[in-house]
Amino acid sequence: MTERMMSKALEGVKSFAGKRALITGASSGLGLEFADLLAAQKVNLVLAARRLEPMEKLAADLRRKYRVDVLVEAIDLASPGAADRLKRSLDAKSAPIDILVNNAGYGLHGDFLETAIERTVDMIQLNITALTELTYLFGRDMAARRSGHILLVASLLGFQAVPSYAAYAATKAYVLAFGEALHDELRPHGVVVTSLCPGHTATGFDAAAGATASSLLRLLTMKPRPVAASGIAALSKGRATVVAGLANKMVALSNRLTPRSMQRATMRKIIGP
Repeated sequence: MTERMMSKALEGVKSFAGKRALITGASSGLGLEFADLLAAQKVNLVLAARRLEPMEKLAADLRRKYRVDVLVEAIDLASPGAADRLKRSLDAKSAPIDILVNNAGYGLHGDFLETAIERTVDMIQLNITALTELTYLFGRDMAARRSGHILLVASLLGFQAVPSYAAYAATKAYVLAFGEALHDELRPHGVVVTSLCPGHTATGFDAAAGATASSLLRLLTMKPRPVAASGIAALSKGRATVVAGLANKMVALSNRLTPRSMQRATMRKIIGP
């Protein structure tokens, strides 16, 4: 998606001006783009991630650029009970959340048995448990107010089993199924739930996962801003799911037409060993 296409995607999108959004994983990657795009709509923000310094810099930039209120919460969401601590902190500051962007997460590349189980469990804690707890805690408030929006960042890898990303892809399959179910469950309560499924994106994902992108995967790589824009546009339109990018949409569609064994073999070739 080019910048022009991104702008077109956001045309006619309902503005979230005056709302407050909580963005997790806000210190880098997609989190930065979500923050900038929402602040441009005059949305007040809460940035939550482990690293304080980059968030403080981002907050200062957004306050100066868009004249919005930005709170910063330095927290390790992979630690047990972190979601509850974050909710209590925001309650104490009288900062109700209208938009939850559940973006925090990371992947681990490599064979399952060759990866330390402690790292896999930590990833599951962040990608699944923290995301679920945050959705519950803030979703309850939204349902009580009969108004709210929740964006869950899943992945294109959530549509199939992926050798070398076995546990990560499984966590994103959970996020995708969880989000689609909640889309129907919470809609009668005035809450929109949308699952965003990016493909390979130019963030720090590969470095964190311990992976090197194959030449084919590099050709399919999207910039983070249009990915974030597609998620915000879909959320504002009340969609259940959005796959970012035409090529990624074709991959997701092909999974409906091919045997699962072929899907695994294809993903092994695209991602590489």
